[in-house]
Amino acid sequence: MAKEKKMVEAITSMEEDFAQWYTDVVKKAELVDYSSVKGCMVIKPAGYAIWENIQKELDSRFKEAGVENVYMPIFIPESLLQKEKDHVEGFAPEVAWVTKGGLNELQEPLCVRPKSETLFCDFYARDIQSYRDLPRVYNQWCSVVRWEKETRPFLRSREFLWQEGHTAHATAEEAEERTVQMLNLYAQFCEEVLAIPVIKGKKTDKEKFAGAESTYTIEALMHDGKALQSGTSHNFGDGFAKAFGIQFTDRDNVLKYVHQTSWGVSTRIIGAIIMVHGDDSGLVLPPRIAPTQVMVIPIAQHKEGVLEKAEAIKNELQGQFRVKLDASEKGPGFKFAEQEMRGIPVRIELGPKDLEAGQAVIVRRDTREKITVALDELSKKVGEVLDAMQTEMLERARAHRDAHTYVARDYEEFKETVANRPGFVKAMWCGDEACENKIKEETTATSRCMPWKQEHLADTCVCCGRKAKAMVYWGKAY
Repeated sequence: MAKEKKMVEAITSMEEDFAQWYTDVVKKAELVDYSSVKGCMVIKPAGYAIWENIQKELDSRFKEAGVENVYMPIFIPESLLQKEKDHVEGFAPEVAWVTKGGLNELQEPLCVRPKSETLFCDFYARDIQSYRDLPRVYNQWCSVVRWEKETRPFLRSREFLWQEGHTAHATAEEAEERTVQMLNLYAQFCEEVLAIPVIKGKKTDKEKFAGAESTYTIEALMHDGKALQSGTSHNFGDGFAKAFGIQFTDRDNVLKYVHQTSWGVSTRIIGAIIMVHGDDSGLVLPPRIAPTQVMVIPIAQHKEGVLEKAEAIKNELQGQFRVKLDASEKGPGFKFAEQEMRGIPVRIELGPKDLEAGQAVIVRRDTREKITVALDELSKKVGEVLDAMQTEMLERARAHRDAHTYVARDYEEFKETVANRPGFVKAMWCGDEACENKIKEETTATSRCMPWKQEHLADTCVCCGRKAKAMVYWGKAY
């Protein structure tokens, strides 16, 4: 019992210290471990299994949207990187370089990819000749390296996993359509699979991707009231195409530049799952993304028939759900605490009395509600409970976001809200970067996005009082 109690007590309360709570959860739930490579993490099986499910779900949606997978090299020659000035300047502080190969100095330094625009552009310049070659709608699943000064598991590390889509189109209209399509795909995935509600919108010029014409984003609100950029989609226009000479002969026999897009989601989305749904007992995983959806836990398993029936239940559910049986010699209390720590959505408890009564007990991870069910109805009820959990987790997350979204109509109200009420702040903006800089400097809040669903909250900018051009979501962010 002492060990069972200690397992839960090892997690710092999220209300006491949210940052430490997060670190405790990722460690105790065995999602990651620290590496001897500073700033890099070891993703353990429990964490990687979540990423595999994310990858599987997203990849299926990508393919339905006409996306094909490819793979580009991890190294980028310095001369290639220098071809797009804005892009280089945006990533320069984070780039890692290889200067030696074996014992010899390289004739040209190689960048370890922070992103792959330049590689795709170099490829497209050779691969695309005619309008018949378009569109090119490619994606790669890979890792990238960015030399971050401060790191935190999943949220920010020097090497992380992601997917990056890179497309080429004949017209600006096609490129914009693809940019918006992929952002909508991300938003739908977050809400339907991860049970995370998001705000869709456009980044300001200050916050957009280096080298892009426009950047669209989905922004999620964590339990502590901080925002997390959870996916982005960029319209590059023809800027990269002109820098790299990506031209095609159109139907009218005129040589034209392609229009490009790029879009990505990374392992930081696992951090979002933890911070949106977790509690003081550990992870709470939405059923559709959980590597194990059901854990069968026999109680007094040494008693006749209990373990055998628990095994039979696991086998019965196996085809419909991702299910495991905990037949270890640990006590039931420890097994319950471990199941809760790992965020497994449902556990099924079966003891001698349950066996005698022809029943089992279903326990929901999110609400801890206990439901007694006849054994012959177990499969149907488990499905109903998992569906209800998925729906209600999204509803709770949306209610939390909406309850922590505020409106500010003047600067004093804005500063007071940011300082004392963590969450999103909706306020009008004049479009001047000077106001953005002032707000960030004085409040540490940044513009998260200009939502597609605009609201007219006031006539004037919350910061300077001049005529407003857009309503913006502001907030402190990870």
